[in-house]
Amino acid sequence: MEAEELIKNTDLEKIATQGALIYQGVKSKYEENSIGKFLAIDIDSKDQYLAQTSAEAVVLARAAHPNKVFYVVKIGFDAAETMAHLISKK
Repeated sequence: MEAEELIKNTDLEKIATQGALIYQGVKSKYEENSIGKFLAIDIDSKDQYLAQTSAEAVVLARAAHPNKVFYVVKIGFDAAETMAHLISKK
């Protein structure tokens, strides 16, 4: 499935809400040693994929869960800082 079609057919609000809840439950596990890294979370399985960049985290997540959209967060940063980082990389 093409990325554009995948995003169009996905409830992004649900991913954002549930992803944030899952992250709140696991962030202490990552914040001590992984500040600045990226975590991709599959909201259905709650599987988490840690990497140096958001793209790498999504590649790892897609290997296990093809054709899904993931909640991605920059560890130790709030959502606005994460979005600013992702937008600046485009």
